[in-house]
Amino acid sequence: GEMEVWALQAYGAAYTLQEMLTVKSDDVAGRSKVYEAIVRGEDNFEIGIPESFNVLTKELKALGLNVDMKQSTK
Repeated sequence: GEMEVWALQAYGAAYTLQEMLTVKSDDVAGRSKVYEAIVRGEDNFEIGIPESFNVLTKELKALGLNVDMKQSTK
């Protein structure tokens, strides 16, 4: 729930939160990629964008707001 997310944020568990809110939630494609990486024995994989974020951007666009996605270069 939301309070659990706040507790993990306060504790500084960013990677646990990222996993909970993406591959263990509604990122179906990401979940498949993570499973395949685990089966192959790989320990690093890329986590995608959760479907809830895509829904949010569509709702913002429906309100007439211009939403542009930019990829950061780390």
